Amino acid sequence: MPLNSEKKPTLLLVDDDAIIADSLEYVLSDEYRVERASDRPSSFELISNMKDSPTLALVDLGLPPNTHRPDEGLAVIRKLSQMHPSTRVLVLSGQDNKKHVFQAKEDGAVDFISKPCDIAEIKVRLKKQIIAGGGDNAGHTDIEGIIGSSEEIELLCMQIRQIADSPYPVLIEGESGSGKEVTARNLHRCSSRKQEPFLTLNCAAFNGELLESQLFGHLKGAYTGATDTKKGFFEEAGSGTLLLDEVADLPLDLQAKLLRVLENGEYYRLGETQPRHALARVLSATNKDIFAAIENGQFREDLYHRLSVLTVRVPSLNERNGDKYELLLYFMQQVAEQVATFQLDEDALKLWNDYTFPGNVRELRNIIIRLSAKYPGQTIKPEVLKREMSGLQRHNSTASSENWLSQALHGSGFQLDQLLKAVEREAIDMAMQEHGGNVSKVAEMLGINRTTLYGRMDRLEDKE
Repeated sequence: MPLNSEKKPTLLLVDDDAIIADSLEYVLSDEYRVERASDRPSSFELISNMKDSPTLALVDLGLPPNTHRPDEGLAVIRKLSQMHPSTRVLVLSGQDNKKHVFQAKEDGAVDFISKPCDIAEIKVRLKKQIIAGGGDNAGHTDIEGIIGSSEEIELLCMQIRQIADSPYPVLIEGESGSGKEVTARNLHRCSSRKQEPFLTLNCAAFNGELLESQLFGHLKGAYTGATDTKKGFFEEAGSGTLLLDEVADLPLDLQAKLLRVLENGEYYRLGETQPRHALARVLSATNKDIFAAIENGQFREDLYHRLSVLTVRVPSLNERNGDKYELLLYFMQQVAEQVATFQLDEDALKLWNDYTFPGNVRELRNIIIRLSAKYPGQTIKPEVLKREMSGLQRHNSTASSENWLSQALHGSGFQLDQLLKAVEREAIDMAMQEHGGNVSKVAEMLGINRTTLYGRMDRLEDKE
């Protein structure tokens, strides 16, 4: 989606190779207003005369007069850091030994991209810095964690910006793993409530009194096991944002109580007779057909209308043409901070782009984690990728578990912890999908108790 030039982020491009600079300007000019310089003196002049700081800078280290040394490029980075400290500087250079990378980052660079580099990767790396800097990601102010440039993602980000500061409830619809919680977090992040708490309650994870207590709190002795007075999520959220995930699984009796909160802001702690008043904005999310639930008498129609004053639909990954490759590069870069990552050969890359990813972004991310853990530093061929796309159900694969484990053990940079975490994360995700997020059933399937499951989920989330 081309933008008006005055709305585009500014990109300062410093490279003495005219062919490379022309090519980069051509492919990036749809998203950025590109300013160019070819050496240190011309870049210094440009930097000094800029009224507003450029959002990004892409700087080659090997500039004339001595293109085989990094001194001129490093001087440009230092000048930018001095005069425009908010500019996020990325190095694009063939001088990628560790000493030069370290020095460039010491002088103020935030990323180092080795030449030659695929243009799609450059776009992803630039976009990541736009997000990290809180800048204008193709107009997506303060959007974080939503990666892609498809029209569907452009529309989603536009909707987030439009309704983020509205006080009304928002119903977020989308398939499992598509990014509903990330969307909710961005609605909070882009709102005037962003300094207040953001809390998520999975309505499928608790039953009966326990779920009501999670929502509204309870007094000591209100029910068996209530040994202390406890605040609920509405109270803890204050004037922030409360996301009710899997809201279609909310029991009917609690639906009536939630409806009262949405209508007049009143709720009661369990065991308490004095009403309390909710101030939080309510977001809700579901991957179920809520209209079918209404027809079957499992969900109140009046509650649906209250929750869906505003509605956002998160597109499935298979609807997002071109984003699969951007997401591949994005998550590979994240994983590369912990372990040497893999590469896909040409045929495997075609398979990647053709695959439907029924588990959406969550499945895509988990495949990348598994491949990185098992084949660090290796080039992946289609037959290997096909096995990973079948998830943990390796009995359908031509290779036995002993074979893939042997391949992983003999791969360079093998790390047992990475492999175990990848398998653990995938097992939990698969069980969650099979049981619709019901934590009790998931824990039973995995052979652990709910407390242990919560602990493992929190630990895995902290590692991401």
